[in-house]
Parts: sequence; structure tokens; C-alpha cells
Amino acid sequence: MLPHKTIEDRLKTAVKAVLPDADTSSVLVRPCPDPKFGDYQSNALMSLAKARKMNPRQVAADIVAKLDVSDICEPVEIAGAGFLNFRLKPGTVAEALQSAARGEHLFFEKASSLRTVVVDFSSPNVAKPMHVGHIRSTILGDSLARVLRLLGHKVITDNHIGDWGTQFGKLIVGWKRHLDQAALKADPIAEMERLYKLVNAASETDPAVLEVARQELVKLQQGDEKNLRSWREMIALSQVQFDTVYGRLDIKFDHTLGESSYNARLQPIVDELRQKGIARESEGAIIVTFDDNPQLKGNPAIIQKSDGAFNYATTDLATLAHRLENWHPNEIIYVTDGRQQLHFQQVFAAFRRWHPESKVKLAHVWFGSILGEDGKPFKTRAGEIVKLADLLDEAEERAFKVVSDKSPELPEAQRREIARVIGLGAIKYADLLPNRQSDYVFSWDKMLALHGNTAVYLLYAYARIRGIFRKGATRTGQEARPTEEGRAIILSAPQELAIAKHLLNFGLILEAVADEYRPNFLCNYLYELAGHFTAFFENCPVLKSEPEIRASRLALCNLTARVLKQGLSVLGINTLEQM
Repeated sequence: MLPHKTIEDRLKTAVKAVLPDADTSSVLVRPCPDPKFGDYQSNALMSLAKARKMNPRQVAADIVAKLDVSDICEPVEIAGAGFLNFRLKPGTVAEALQSAARGEHLFFEKASSLRTVVVDFSSPNVAKPMHVGHIRSTILGDSLARVLRLLGHKVITDNHIGDWGTQFGKLIVGWKRHLDQAALKADPIAEMERLYKLVNAASETDPAVLEVARQELVKLQQGDEKNLRSWREMIALSQVQFDTVYGRLDIKFDHTLGESSYNARLQPIVDELRQKGIARESEGAIIVTFDDNPQLKGNPAIIQKSDGAFNYATTDLATLAHRLENWHPNEIIYVTDGRQQLHFQQVFAAFRRWHPESKVKLAHVWFGSILGEDGKPFKTRAGEIVKLADLLDEAEERAFKVVSDKSPELPEAQRREIARVIGLGAIKYADLLPNRQSDYVFSWDKMLALHGNTAVYLLYAYARIRGIFRKGATRTGQEARPTEEGRAIILSAPQELAIAKHLLNFGLILEAVADEYRPNFLCNYLYELAGHFTAFFENCPVLKSEPEIRASRLALCNLTARVLKQGLSVLGINTLEQM
């Protein structure tokens, strides 16, 4: 068991001994914000004392008297109004690293309470190019899914694509009247985008075109075979584009269920909500009001328009019902931009009234916008929205120039592969690094910088560590190997102890990412780890050390590389053995 888990378990036992009625689920041990106070800290005793109108310092003293962690910690300190500070003994840290070196763990454990989690992310629209606006949902959702899987949860990813709605009436008009088969074969997405723009512009000036589009949509909704055939071809052609982009980004989905998947459920749901008194008619439309909810009062959700059409709220309620019936999740995470906050508040509130017995956790993980360096929404120089495929191409080309300038001696194929990993990794990392609820400025220069908190810096740190082992092999004729089983890890230098203690917190960071849906915690942890490694490398000779110290330091190098690789992997970023 990792040291902080041991402390936490023993602390809970001590709390029960002093306060038998206490709920110890909130008794947690976390890293100290300031290392000068210790390695770990717990502030749980203050709230336990407050709830009982007891003196928190006295409660802390009574619990510490029942707490025995002397085998792994220095004497426990009571600070402030009842904080407990814990400082690990160096031997405890060394033993935890030794067990990791033996392959028993990588500083994290599977979650104690495993759950089934649905992650809904990306959600592009059929017949339209994926663009820069899809980046944050796609990359953030994939990272959260990876972290949750690593911690042992059953994760189901679902790409809820936009494959239904009013735009298809216009697309079908364009398909029938203006389709260029050669252009469709050459670039399906561009041709479908052209058709939509053409008919949409015409319908804005000619009511007759708008009426024809409406009629074509009705025919599609009623199952007209010709319109359905065209619609299915649009979806198939769009899926090729989606698969290409997702393949480049190394992102996979368990399910791709579009809005159309739920058409048959929409009217029965509206009828049921009306029968239960949850929905009512208002000016011909069917709405759900939230008079008992201060946040939503005055913001009714329309679930059926006056013309009989349904909307996103209806579809999302149907999607929720489908997921609960088929996948039985404990939690459903929706990853979308912040503009949809009101929508999901309405959907979640309506669902709770519809299924008050359900215990499923519903989370809207929202994010801010990507801005250009002028502080405005990120667009091309011509003012067009940036297509995602073009952005990925540019990332790889810019990275290729950087790699070619730094290592012109490498074969072009190798430089291309390095540039691919760096370019795509740089985009992902720049997106995951900020607080997700903040807007961030897209800057090529910053994201491809070798110094600072960037993917390139972390990839270089990993490659540099792997280079130590290659260098050792060159010197001795065999690859340098880390500490063998049964051989002690020695933490005599302060830089060794600092990096070792930082490694111990990897699991806590992963848990925080999963609990709060914030991969930026992991980005900052890995950046700090690389910084600790730099200080260690500059002050603690590895290959030139005496054999026992050399083996121990190689073990530290190896564990650092493994954590960097695993951490980058759950951010969706591949590593390079050589740069």
C-alpha cells in the first residue's frame, strides 16, 4: 500500500476510536500545499469537531493519541485550528520506490469503488467539416476516459453525432438539384458544405426554396426511401472524415450513436412527461417549467415545438433513457462548451423529475473558447473557421521544421515521425493545460517551445532519460539497468528525495483528475516532475557514480520515465525514445 493510503486508513481507524459515530469517508490525506509543513496533510478533523461543537485542536490531539504511524512517519504535528501534518521517513519513501521498481505498482492503485461511466464527447455534425471548435471536447473527453480506465472504471465512450434536423432538408434539396458527382468523389465534405451554403443562402431570399426544403425534411422524417438513401450516404461519407481525424488523434469510440438513433422514442417521452404532469402545453408548444428551481425559474425547456418538431432537449432525454436501460451507468459525463450550461441544467432537472428514483450522477464538463492571439475567436486570416484537419497538418509541418533545424542529420522519415508525435502532442497538451473553464490563446510559438510547460519539453525530458540508458549501453556494452530486485534505493541527496516524494503523488493526481474532470492537474504534475528530474540530473551523477549509487539512480531515472510515459499516455500523447 502507498504511504498516504496507509496514513489515511490508520487515521480513519483513530477517528472511529475517538468519534464512533463519525462518517470517515471525508477523512482524506492529501499532499501538503507547502512542503515545509510536511509531505501530507488532513483537514478533516476540523469539520468533524465543528459538527459536534467540540474544540478542533482537542479533537485532533485525542485522535493523534490513538494514531500510530511511527513506523512510516516522523511525529505527527497538529497545526492551526486542527490540521494534521505528516512527514514521511526517508526509509518509507525508499521502500515505496523499491516496490515500484519491482513492478508492484506505479504509484497509483485501482479505485476502491469501481463504477461504470459513460463519456459523451466530440459530437461533430454530419456533412460539415470538423473544425477547431471540436478540439476541446474531443481531446478533453478522450483524456478523461483514459484516466478513468486507468483507475479501473468501466468506461463507455459515445460520440453523439449531429445526423438529424432541419439542415438535412436543405442538404437534400442541394443533393437533388446541384450535386456535382465528381466533386463529391474528390472531396465529399467540401461538396456537401457547398450544397448546404448554396441552398441556405437561396432559402433566405426565396420563401419557395425554404418551403421545398421543409417538404424534403418532412419526407425524410416520414421515411421516404429516396431521401433516406441520400441521407445515409451523407452519414457514410462524413464518417470517413471523422474516422480519419480520430485516427490521427488516436481516439476511439465504443459507440457512435447519432441524434437519429432516438427518433422513435421522442413522441412517447413527450406523452409520458405530459401524463405525469411534468410537461404542459404553452402557446401550442410542450414545455417543462422549473418553478421550484431558483436557477432555472423563468427558463422553461421546450420539448416539442408548436409545429410538432422535437429539439435537443427531447433528444438528450431520450439518449439518457437509452444509456440507463442499456449500459446501467453510475455516472454520465457530457463534455461540451460553456454555452450549453443552461441546456444541460434543464435536461438534468427534467430528468430528475421524470426519474426521481435514479441515482445516476450527471456531470456537464464544460470548457471555454480557443482565442487567436488577437484575443478574438480563433479563425483563419481570411476570417474562416479553422478546419481541424488543416490545423493538424500545420502542427505537423511546423514541428517538422523545428525537428529539421535541430536534427538535420536524421533521415526524413524519422524526422516526419518525430514531428507527427510532437505536433499532435503539442496541440493536445496546449488544450489540456489551462483550466478548462477558461478561454485560452492559441499560440504556435508557445506550444512548440522546447522550454516551459509544453508537450515538447516533457517529450524531451522523457527522451533524455531514455538516452541515459542508451549511453550506459554504449559505455559498458550492455544496456544500463535500474536497481535489481532486493537491492536498496538510496535517497541521500535532497534532489533524490524531492523527485522520489513527487513520484509518490502520481496516483493522488490521477484521482483528482477523475474526481474534478481537470486534466490540467496532471499537466502541471508532469511539468513539476520534469523540473525535479532536471535538478536531480544536474546535481546527482548517474552513470559515473559508484555501482550501488549508480543502480539506485538508474532506478529513479527509470521510474521517472515510466510515470512521464504513463502520464502523457492518459493525456493522449505518445512518447519518443529519441528526439
